[in-house]
Amino acid sequence: MFATRDPRGLLYGGAVRACGREAGHAEGSCTAWARPAPTRARAAADALMASYRTDEGWWRSSWWNSAATLTALVDFARRTGDHDYDWAIARTFEQNRGVFPAGGRGSDPIEGHFISRAVDDAAWWAIAWLDAYDLTHERRYLDEAVTITSYIHTFWDTGTCGGGVWWNRERTYKNAVTNGLYLWLTTSLHQRLPGDTTWGTRATTAAGWYLNSGLIDSSGLVNDGLTGGCANNGQTVWSYNQGLAIGAFTQLWRSTGDDRYRSTARRLADAALSSPLLTRNGVLTESCDTGTNTCDDNQKQFKGIFVRHLADLADATNSAAYRAFLVKQADTIWTTDRDPLNRLGQRWSGGSPNVSDWRTQAGALEALTAADGL
Repeated sequence: MFATRDPRGLLYGGAVRACGREAGHAEGSCTAWARPAPTRARAAADALMASYRTDEGWWRSSWWNSAATLTALVDFARRTGDHDYDWAIARTFEQNRGVFPAGGRGSDPIEGHFISRAVDDAAWWAIAWLDAYDLTHERRYLDEAVTITSYIHTFWDTGTCGGGVWWNRERTYKNAVTNGLYLWLTTSLHQRLPGDTTWGTRATTAAGWYLNSGLIDSSGLVNDGLTGGCANNGQTVWSYNQGLAIGAFTQLWRSTGDDRYRSTARRLADAALSSPLLTRNGVLTESCDTGTNTCDDNQKQFKGIFVRHLADLADATNSAAYRAFLVKQADTIWTTDRDPLNRLGQRWSGGSPNVSDWRTQAGALEALTAADGL
């Protein structure tokens, strides 16, 4: 018996094979490498952890992607009740909360508390620690999320476009991802801090701004950001921007009971599921998943973020259509996008080119987790 999930074993890939030779012969043969698959989500989580750097406490070499990947792992634990990898949450926190020079965790210096010049990068870590707090109830994770979100709030600026959070410290761009993150975080802090009024007020202010900002086009799709003249810039509709808005408005409905927020979330979800810009043949498809295109390291993880938030809306609405969509993603990934070691690629519907790494693994894990939790 081999413990393929032991942290030491994972350093060697978490896979096993059998080798042997007939007596009297110098040469032998081996079976193919294999990993167990007790459940689909568990198999995906095991394969993901084969890339975790236990010595450094993260998935080398992408800062925000590691935060989103940790969130995928926490979601797996929360939805399935499987806590074998809870040790990685604490290790990631303890190993990465400090200061790192440029090149240590990314191209930018990390200044402590998971903060760098990229405002959205810090926000992904705040989400990870709020998720960790929900799982473990350890106050240090909630406190860290408050620290990070307080930093992000300093970039809320009514002097340009009437509000919204800047994407970076240089204040060059107001975009959908940063403001979707901010709206989700402010709402979520309000839910978790007893007696809070500050974060709740900030959340409703941010929601009002988002709805009137022009980020959402006439068909209910979220474009990448705003022009210098504060108009929708018409840039690519990415699934994670759509998902963050769905999740943020779903959570705001949970906080306020105001059904216009849930209606907004549903409008955004329905647009995503019906638009060929995001869904093809019932499968979530990024623009970089099509033809001979390939997705960069950031884009590899976008779809997982979408399904995480769609699963939240499915819980809030008990929608059979959303649940069926989530099941479709998981079934398609498992049958067309998996290799013998349970590694999952970028293109959920399969095809070529179809790269796989820990980023694509984390995105697909979110889909498998969401379906297993229905």
